[in-house]
Amino acid sequence: MERERAHLASSRTALRAMREDVESLDITDVTGNWVTAKILTAEFENRIKALADLVHTPLFFGRLDYREHEAGHRFYIGRRHVHDAHGDPMVIDWRAPVSQPFYRASRTNPMDVALRRRFGYTGGELTAYEDEHLTDPTETDTGSALLQAEIERPRVGPMRDIVATIQPEQDEIVRAGIGGTVCVQGGPGTGKTAVGLHRVAYLLYAHRDRLARTGTLIIGPNRSFLHYIEQVLPALGELNVAQATVDDLVAQPHLPVRGTDTPAAARIKGDARMAQVLRRAVRSGIRIPTEPVVVVRGSRRWRIPAYEVEELVRELTGRDIRYGAAREALPQRIAHAVLVRMEQSGEAPDDRVQDAVARNTAVKAAVKAAWPPVDPAKTVLRLLADPEFLAASAEGILTEDEQKEILWAKPARGLASARWSAADTVLIDETADLVQRTHSLGHVVLDEAQDLSPMQYRAVGRRCSTGSATILGDLAQGTTPWATATWAEALAHLGKPGSAVEELTRGFRVPREVIAYASRLLPVIAPGLAEATSVRESAGSLTVRSVQPGELADAVLAACRDALTQEGSIGLIAADARIPALAEALGAAAVPYLSPGEETTPDIRLTLVPATLAKGLEYDYVVLDEPAAVVDGEPDERTGLRRLYVALTRAVSGLAVVHAAPLPEQLGAHS
Repeated sequence: MERERAHLASSRTALRAMREDVESLDITDVTGNWVTAKILTAEFENRIKALADLVHTPLFFGRLDYREHEAGHRFYIGRRHVHDAHGDPMVIDWRAPVSQPFYRASRTNPMDVALRRRFGYTGGELTAYEDEHLTDPTETDTGSALLQAEIERPRVGPMRDIVATIQPEQDEIVRAGIGGTVCVQGGPGTGKTAVGLHRVAYLLYAHRDRLARTGTLIIGPNRSFLHYIEQVLPALGELNVAQATVDDLVAQPHLPVRGTDTPAAARIKGDARMAQVLRRAVRSGIRIPTEPVVVVRGSRRWRIPAYEVEELVRELTGRDIRYGAAREALPQRIAHAVLVRMEQSGEAPDDRVQDAVARNTAVKAAVKAAWPPVDPAKTVLRLLADPEFLAASAEGILTEDEQKEILWAKPARGLASARWSAADTVLIDETADLVQRTHSLGHVVLDEAQDLSPMQYRAVGRRCSTGSATILGDLAQGTTPWATATWAEALAHLGKPGSAVEELTRGFRVPREVIAYASRLLPVIAPGLAEATSVRESAGSLTVRSVQPGELADAVLAACRDALTQEGSIGLIAADARIPALAEALGAAAVPYLSPGEETTPDIRLTLVPATLAKGLEYDYVVLDEPAAVVDGEPDERTGLRRLYVALTRAVSGLAVVHAAPLPEQLGAHS
């Protein structure tokens, strides 16, 4: 133990030296201009941050000793690379190829590993270790107590990384190549979110230059969720990964969302058929020319007959290119036709002449008449406000009733006065892409993907059209009326058909008794989906208490107080409509609480969570208020039961269900 502690101390000293080396570098002589200086300064600042020694985060968590023919090959596995003054490695980055056996070696396939050592820490201090001799036939496989303790360690504060506990099936997904898209179907507690984040960290390690140019993005369901996960990548030394919600991606800064749709209207606006409607709307202004184009240059007149201009317009119309790109190409095509005539008359025009002709007043007027400019927001505004325009664009695509459902009851007079909904901004984003291609990133991670509409999938897909993606979700947790039915369908909308779908069914977070109770809902909410199992050694605690309606608030407060006697975080989850009453009750009882996204502290460990924001979050103990109200808060029973399934599976150590109304029949009586 003393030798291992000494190696930890010397590794920390080496990391400090690495940071001091970067801090001492003088870049004033290598920066040619202020732009270069600014870029280099930012790079150095990020490098210094990445080399920070996080006191409560162990530098290494494992060790690999290889067999005799590779004697002397001993590697400490940690969150980042650390080397000594001579450049020799003291800690190997967990993402390096040499680290892979730490996660995948087994007694049946030791991968040349003689010994795998795991370390246990308390407050950043090395306090324990355990060994597996993978090639010793006399040693029995009893499992890892340290691994189990790390998995079951109480949760306080933001989400932690799982780099020390990654399992073989998770490691395969994490290290999958950047060339393809991977979809991960994972039940509650299977670590799919953490796997997605670690995959980003791995890809940045393996393809840093490529992703530095093209960019990476993590998309989550809401801001609370993004705040919860935001510390994972910095703990792994990765600082330059953008995070956003789908609403952030499609937001129109000058057109704030101030309106809401009915569930029926939102479902129609999110339907993939709307892409066809928008395409028709964008192209509705194209007109076949009936007049020739006459270009005057000096004393010469060059005439392009109407039929020839018509051929150019029809050729561009028939090609599958963006409206804006075609509009930019048309004046060049007309100018080229003029240059052909110039050459036939003995002139020798060059590219500059063609560009000048393309800017000629007559050419610009002809282009404007045949291929007028399109404003995406104005096009969507007209579509939702003008019944005749919508009918023409949606003929044979949407029914008359569907058209009536999405038409605004009171048409807006302009862009600024329109009460845009979240679904409308997705339509504007689609329209903008029809006009001008959306910039594509190198890799996108989409979490809680099951809740997206087809049009939202298309918006995300545009952000990785030339890159790859990691799609994470659970079909059983789909809580929108348009929730994904199958991953094949979702991947098709994303523009990634045929991508690999991996399934994680081993749960590492939710206790066995709790996941078994919640899984009673699966036959109704996700028929055919494999039930998640739990590898937790402790079954966890589950209590279900029925009370009289007048006793509900007091019983919930009592359950919260009981939970607060335990170590870790507590989440009080309730239907959104019940939140004000519970907030009042907590205040009256002088029980301090947080809102989702606020960090728990030793003094305040209780978070009051609306059921609609619970997805992706986790707490050591959960108190669930009135399950029937959670179900009734949704537009239909299946969506309500899925929302309840989410709420039931947020607990890491214990769940207390308190109800006055009858429980959904699928849960039955708890014994």
